[in-house]
Amino acid sequence: MPKIVGIDLGTTNSVIAVVEGSEAGVITLADGNRLCPSVVGFNKAGERLVGALAKRQALALPERTIRSIKRKMGTSHTVEIDNRQMTPQEISAMILQKLKQDAEAYLGEKVSKAVITVPAYFSDAQRQATKDAGAIAGLEVVRILNEPTAAALAYGIDKQEIETVLVWDLGGGTFDVSILELGDGLFEVKATSGDTQLGGDDWDNRVMSWLADEFEKQNQLNLKRDRLAMQRLLEAAERAKIELSSRTTTNINLPFLTSGKDGPLHLDIDLSRSQVERLCSDLIDRLMKPTKQALSDAGMRESEIDCILLVGGSTRMPAVQELSRKFFGKEPFQGLNPDEAVAVGAALQGGILNDDVADTVLLDVTPLSLGIETQGGVMTKIIDRNTKVPTQGKKVFTTAVDGQTQVNVRVFQGEQELVRYNRFLADFHLNDIPRARRGVPQVEVTFDIDVNGIVHVTALEQNTGKRQRIQIDHSTGLKPEEIDRLTKSLNETTSK
Repeated sequence: MPKIVGIDLGTTNSVIAVVEGSEAGVITLADGNRLCPSVVGFNKAGERLVGALAKRQALALPERTIRSIKRKMGTSHTVEIDNRQMTPQEISAMILQKLKQDAEAYLGEKVSKAVITVPAYFSDAQRQATKDAGAIAGLEVVRILNEPTAAALAYGIDKQEIETVLVWDLGGGTFDVSILELGDGLFEVKATSGDTQLGGDDWDNRVMSWLADEFEKQNQLNLKRDRLAMQRLLEAAERAKIELSSRTTTNINLPFLTSGKDGPLHLDIDLSRSQVERLCSDLIDRLMKPTKQALSDAGMRESEIDCILLVGGSTRMPAVQELSRKFFGKEPFQGLNPDEAVAVGAALQGGILNDDVADTVLLDVTPLSLGIETQGGVMTKIIDRNTKVPTQGKKVFTTAVDGQTQVNVRVFQGEQELVRYNRFLADFHLNDIPRARRGVPQVEVTFDIDVNGIVHVTALEQNTGKRQRIQIDHSTGLKPEEIDRLTKSLNETTSK
């Protein structure tokens, strides 16, 4: 039976893994590395570059290089290069295709199926966009798996005793908290929370901005409109952040950063770990709100957590580890590679689906409540957050005016009482309702959330028994014919 690979499609780096025998391992890429930078670029000749080559190009051609596209998944954002508009799905597919091709070379066989991970707090639109990206890359996405759940799977696949585990997953662009009970082959998610706009990129950007301000103080020259100089500062900020995880100070030396009236200008400055922690103290503070929310939703105290898993490269920062120790009162588990654990867990899930890994059951939850807009712009919840998936919720609607034959239902995800503060999901148009006085028609709308966390909807007109399938039409989604077109386009373009 063909292998099902596991892919951690990350904001900063992506990883692919596979189960061989009964063990899951990370696949070494064509360039000899295990991490693929989630960067796509186009050189001056129009050739596509993915991974390390694209990241290197960013220093010379930042305007032709795309990074951190994961933060735009599920939105209408596009990137234009050489008069070509590209969606986040299409750009992500380029990264996935690179991983697929390298895996095929490593395994010596075709790869057609994958488990792809997403942040636990991703919305329906973001999950569907990830699935579309897989399809464009030529992959059948057999499961969308939450990243912290995947990490827990990597940690607990051989555990026999029951443990309560909390996962802090701080990657390049997102932060997730999940609480699971695991052991003896059962993985049950109790609660999840997160922040899809908090990650290592924010630390990098904060340090980059500080470097630009310091340069301006020294040279009375604002760099923030110089894309090339700012790209060099961003690369330096990222390197400094990594170095300061193991050192207390580092030196940033960027010769010929720009030119002034009297010639070339350079940057040579020392940066300490304590300075970065002061600059980013509010980012550290933001880790606590989702953590406390997850504990509250699980009905637990921090003292009841048996094990803390730190996942994602950004959890290497000493300030993150110290906050964990202080809040939970125990040392975090250090036995997982924070960059690779999610991909390993995704591969194990692929092995479970492929019957390569036996006697394992995974019970996940939906991260956000699902509801509809009712009179006054109120959010009426139908499925509450942290409900086990797959799940189903029902609600009966009626008409507001006499003779009405159509009902427009606006669906949202979120926790606020008013819909304008929640995430709009889709419009549902229920047609062919029999004409009657207002309040008489009874239309039962059923929301199903599948194991991937993706929403499906059907409707039943109770008086006639007529049932119809409602198509969710995401404004940022791709139709099947668009996916086919982009797949062909992706395969036709040259890449390195």
